[in-house]
Amino acid sequence: MKDILTASSILADFFFDFCTKRGQLMTDLLEKLGLLGMVPVVKIDRSEDAVELGRALMAGGLPCAEITFRTEAAEEAIRRISSSLPEIIVGAGTVLSADQADRAVSAGAQFIVSPGFNQKVVDWCLQNEIPVTPGVVTPTEIDMALDRGLKILKFFPAEAMGGIATLKAISAPYRGVKFIPTGGINQRNLADYLAQPSVHCCGGSWLVEANLISAGRFDEITRLTKDAVSVVRLVRR
Repeated sequence: MKDILTASSILADFFFDFCTKRGQLMTDLLEKLGLLGMVPVVKIDRSEDAVELGRALMAGGLPCAEITFRTEAAEEAIRRISSSLPEIIVGAGTVLSADQADRAVSAGAQFIVSPGFNQKVVDWCLQNEIPVTPGVVTPTEIDMALDRGLKILKFFPAEAMGGIATLKAISAPYRGVKFIPTGGINQRNLADYLAQPSVHCCGGSWLVEANLISAGRFDEITRLTKDAVSVVRLVRR
């Protein structure tokens, strides 16, 4: 009987350590995004452009990308980047269903972003231990996220919902919560957002506009990325 109890105790300790480590891995990935300060939000029309895009971002000093599920090419683009450029943190954005989340992760996505607080997407990610940042814009949605243990959330659409003034207002009661403002962020207001204590990092599409990708202007993407990285370094120096 004593041996059984000892074995059960060891198993319980192992399971606790395993879950703790897995949870830490989820936290670590989101913390890495915070250190980078910027997440390029990518709408890509041709998966063939994915690897070249990834290289352009890396050349600009930003080894991460959120590939949005707004086009048919998104899933394959994630697969190509994750297999050819494993040093890039690649995630899936505009994820609207658990099925999309499943497909994205199977393709190699390391994190999931949804435009709103989609309970099915969030719960699927938590059950499968995938980092997820759902979109919020009200205290009610923040409370829903906190109920599930989430403390790094997407603030979307940032500028359309009042920008920094709104962010300050909704973040004030939630000292332990960090936000990723997305929507209307650009080179002109990036520094102002990054200067906010509640901002974890920013999401932006101006670095990787679809027309730049389709035109093969990867040198311009690298230039824009370098400019954004310099702003991050200046603000967080």
